[in-house]
Amino acid sequence: MVYSGIAEMALGSSLMLCNKKQQKPVGKIAAAFFTAVFPGNISQYAHHRDAFGLDSDKKRFVRLLFQPLLVYWALKCTHH
Repeated sequence: MVYSGIAEMALGSSLMLCNKKQQKPVGKIAAAFFTAVFPGNISQYAHHRDAFGLDSDKKRFVRLLFQPLLVYWALKCTHH
């Protein structure tokens, strides 16, 4: 959905812009969100659904590979 993409961009921006006090909570929220949308990304790949410019199985698969990296990034850059 468009809303999950907006939320992902907002969380990513928040990670870059938040102050030290906010880093851990924002990192946990971002990691949880990135984890929560992962099954939807798998479903999009499995059912060959186009969205957000992902109009091929290759593009959808590449996104699946990067989703765990987003979770790791959210936690690592906030010192978890």
